[in-house]
Amino acid sequence: MTSYEGNLSNVNKRGSILVVDDEPDIVITLRTVLERNNFKVDTYTEPRQAIKNFEINAYNLLILDIKMPQMNGFELYKELKKIDENIKVCFLTALSELHDYDVFKKEVFPKTGQRYYVQKPIENDEILERINEILDSS
Repeated sequence: MTSYEGNLSNVNKRGSILVVDDEPDIVITLRTVLERNNFKVDTYTEPRQAIKNFEINAYNLLILDIKMPQMNGFELYKELKKIDENIKVCFLTALSELHDYDVFKKEVFPKTGQRYYVQKPIENDEILERINEILDSS
């Protein structure tokens, strides 16, 4: 079990973000970038641990890797959505095409315009821009 949780209570927070990715380097990088931009960040490398510790209204956004060994990001999102139906999400993917996940995409995002993906490798400016777009959307 690997978790990289932390608390930066002395920083003025822009919001709380939960990051789940099975690659520790990605988790550490995202945490660093987001905390430098005044987000409170909790991170996990194991989806089941994230579900176990997830609480309603605790996060403004989820950032989930799509391809993980225990469960994919779409499955994780569906589980977390059962706890907090208003949670927003951004998916990370190393996949150049997402056609392998068409069934999940249709379930998770039945309406057009709600698809939020960032392709790895992640550029800091790109992830911050995407996060702000998602958080600013209704």
